[in-house]
Amino acid sequence: MLTLFRNFAKSKWAIGLLVLLGLGLVVTGGSQMDVLGSLSPKPAIKAGDRSLTSQQFRAEMDLALRQQSAQAGRPLSFEDLSPAGILPQVLSRRADELGFLDWAWKVGIRPSGELITKMIRQEPDFFDAVTAQFSQEQYTAKLQQAGMTPETFTTGQRDNYTLSHIGSAMGAGARLPRIYGAVLANQSLATRDARWFSVTQAMAGTTPAPTDAQLTAYLNENPAQNRNPEYRSATVILFDSAADAAAGADEVRIAERFRLRQDSLAQPERRTFTTLTAPNREVADRIAAALKAGQTIQAVGQANNLQPADYADAPRSAIADPAIAAAVFGMTANQVSDPIQARVGFVVAQLGAITAGREVTLEDVRPQIIQELQGEAVRAGIYRRVEAYKAARGEGKSVDEAITQVGARTIAVDQVSRDGRFKSGATYNGPPIILETMWSLSKNAASEDIDAGQGQYIVVRLDDIVPAAMPALADVRATLTPQWIARENARLLTNKTNALAARVRAGEDIAAVAASVGAPVQTRTGMSRESQAEVGPGVFRGAFTTAKNEVFSAQQTNDSFVVGRTEAITPPSPTLAAPLAEQILPQLGQQNMNGVLATLLKAAAAHTKVSIDERTARLALGLPETPTAAPTGAAPGAPAPAR
Repeated sequence: MLTLFRNFAKSKWAIGLLVLLGLGLVVTGGSQMDVLGSLSPKPAIKAGDRSLTSQQFRAEMDLALRQQSAQAGRPLSFEDLSPAGILPQVLSRRADELGFLDWAWKVGIRPSGELITKMIRQEPDFFDAVTAQFSQEQYTAKLQQAGMTPETFTTGQRDNYTLSHIGSAMGAGARLPRIYGAVLANQSLATRDARWFSVTQAMAGTTPAPTDAQLTAYLNENPAQNRNPEYRSATVILFDSAADAAAGADEVRIAERFRLRQDSLAQPERRTFTTLTAPNREVADRIAAALKAGQTIQAVGQANNLQPADYADAPRSAIADPAIAAAVFGMTANQVSDPIQARVGFVVAQLGAITAGREVTLEDVRPQIIQELQGEAVRAGIYRRVEAYKAARGEGKSVDEAITQVGARTIAVDQVSRDGRFKSGATYNGPPIILETMWSLSKNAASEDIDAGQGQYIVVRLDDIVPAAMPALADVRATLTPQWIARENARLLTNKTNALAARVRAGEDIAAVAASVGAPVQTRTGMSRESQAEVGPGVFRGAFTTAKNEVFSAQQTNDSFVVGRTEAITPPSPTLAAPLAEQILPQLGQQNMNGVLATLLKAAAAHTKVSIDERTARLALGLPETPTAAPTGAAPGAPAPAR
């Protein structure tokens, strides 16, 4: 590459280019440099001398998204980052890293090139499968698969080593006091005594059936959730016909197709064999001699640290290396080949079974040929009707007239929402292209013919649009009534629980308060953190989140609460707590180090001029230029960029 540049620099073309650039600078005062500069990728993040272009950011996020999709078990998209606040967090985290790395380089924290090269050459992914040594070809191929260049990969390795080096140094020097582990061990092993009683719906009372006014108010409280979506109805026109398949496979056509396809339908000879690939001729000769002497191929492979490759019932066309194919198909059963000069190394093959090829008869392949002919006839019929339909429409005929003229058939799609929910509650399971087309048309408009795949074509006509609107009370009364009653009952139960808990907090005896509602008081001593299943979630949460003599109230089941008091807290024996404290301390240390390292990154980045261009980042991911509001209940968090 350098030679190429040197040769170009000496050529007349380079001299001419320099003259043109010089004239341009004189005439424009350097504005051409601005034009050239504008052609460079715009950075999403700039931190001192470091930057992350939009292309690099997209590559990092593509890798992160693939990793997140694999973990989630479903495909994810960058729209998961579009709610406000999530993408800025990702950019801020990456900007802190780049700012820190720029600072570290400038203060002299620089891993040497020899160290990084050594690390790369020790990576098993870059080893040759035969020699088990670093392979430049394997290295280049792996980087190309990942969409990376050696320069970007080396930079990433240097950055990762710098972060790891600093993190290791800080981890070795920043150790948490042992008392931290002791405190958590004490909290984990301490036992608690508590008294409590249950508050049920019967104690709180139940709500009578709502009035129309109450239901209407409840309906209007949540218009977004209760509003009916826009529904659309359409007619889908299909151009296939069962008659085409029946007429397409008569005996004359079947016999003619068999005559044309007889040679290609014949079953080829197949062979079962095993190979060993040696790194050089000397090893291959040794392998061939051992196999011919009667040793098993597994034993020979193990002795030479090679893995046998099995080929079961393979035709010649399935063997990628022509030299191996020629040798194997020139052998007799149970024969061992001489070393074969293959594309990679030397191969020794041991042939097992031979399955002879044979000609096929018409009866052998009759079902296959019939299926082919019927498929062709159906596709031809569809094409003929589509062309006739377009011609009829071009002559001014209506959609219905064209359907009748060409003999097409129709399917009704009645009142379905954009997300594929029918008004009846059923789920649409047809081709997505139909819904997409329905929402691209105006009422009574028909689409062009649409390729639906597998030779099928359709036309979609939008018949009706029902705008989004609040439902009539009569239509949702049966659904809303139990919802309203459940909400009001929960309110009564919560208010009753709060009132009883307030009496206990005010100093009344818990037994007297429980007796006022006819509830028995329950007592439990020595509760541990394994007692949740026995006492229930409400009692467990209340007893283990309150201090001694503190009153708690919590939901126990879907229709009951508990009111109680933590009577005593018994610390664990030091003999039991000490081992747990030692186990907990490393975990606490790691959590503390994560926080300290994040603070260090921010502090170092503060010494570097950092700028973030969220608009460029959003455009690189194919997102709108400005973020949309996060939907209610959206889960926070986002995949961190992979480097």
